[in-house]
Amino acid sequence: MKPQRPQRNTLRTLKEYPFKDITEKIISCAIEVHSSLGPGLLENLYEEAMEHELKSRGIVYKRQKELEIKYKGNPIGNYRLDYLIENKVIVELKCVEAIKGIHIAQVLTYLKAENLRVGLLINFNVDKLKEGIRRVIL
Repeated sequence: MKPQRPQRNTLRTLKEYPFKDITEKIISCAIEVHSSLGPGLLENLYEEAMEHELKSRGIVYKRQKELEIKYKGNPIGNYRLDYLIENKVIVELKCVEAIKGIHIAQVLTYLKAENLRVGLLINFNVDKLKEGIRRVIL
């Protein structure tokens, strides 16, 4: 008897990749930007190009959204998200040699501070953008 192939667990997939539909749209925008501009530019240029792509595709976003940081309930300062997409997904853009643990930790901190679950860390300084994308799920 032939071994049966395990069935795909849709609930597990949704749990592993929440907001998959939104993140795929964001990744598609990033791929278009990277394909057009290539690696090696400054982060702010990719940020401008991403805004153009998001806008042209009708994706709801907030760019450089300023948020307050509190320490033990007291406001201590502000930080800015590169993008907040549809009030659900944080997108942090980078142009670095390699994504490191500190970059992932930064996105995790933002997710916790905003009580969100999903972030995308996108590093445009790579030959193939697929190598520069990390989903961060809290």
